[in-house]
Amino acid sequence: MTTRAPRPAGRPRSQEADLAILTAAIDLLVEVGAEQTSIEQVARRAGVTRATVYRRYAGKTELLVRALEWANHDGDPAFTGWRDLEHMVGDWAAYLEVPRHRRLLRRLYAARDDYPELGETYRVVNGGRRRAAVRETLARARASGLLPPGTDLDVLQEMLTAAVLNHVGLHPDDESAARIEAYFMGVLRLAGYDPAGTPPPRRPP
Repeated sequence: MTTRAPRPAGRPRSQEADLAILTAAIDLLVEVGAEQTSIEQVARRAGVTRATVYRRYAGKTELLVRALEWANHDGDPAFTGWRDLEHMVGDWAAYLEVPRHRRLLRRLYAARDDYPELGETYRVVNGGRRRAAVRETLARARASGLLPPGTDLDVLQEMLTAAVLNHVGLHPDDESAARIEAYFMGVLRLAGYDPAGTPPPRRPP
């Protein structure tokens, strides 16, 4: 006589439902913002019941946090940094050329008071390795004489972050990658960036 293993209690989770819920959540966050997004809207768009959503998430904030983690833009295991500042700025420009990306950043910034967990989640999942890579790229540029030797890298990195928010807030969403790249290069030049910079003198042995 064969003894069957007991079946786990409850119905198995549907991967299709999981995907539909997360897709609906991130789409609504981009389209209408955190305040206007509701569990009912997510369920309707995902084609599931509200109970299905609530079985997975205690509330809207938890759902949106998970959706941001799922839509992680820093999940490419092949990413190891940028060759130089031009490579970095070109990568930023390509990302910010996509209107959806720009709207998401605006939605997260607008939600910073009422839903601070969303901005923090975005910083964690999208900023960890890339923040370190930005710092490393700036440090190499300074060491190569492309930035002034006294450049405060912490301040410059904060300036570049502020420049991103300024661009997505004040510039049109149809701006080309070339114009976005020129914008960031202008910020770097104001900070003393010189593509033809003279390498610092080598210390005597």
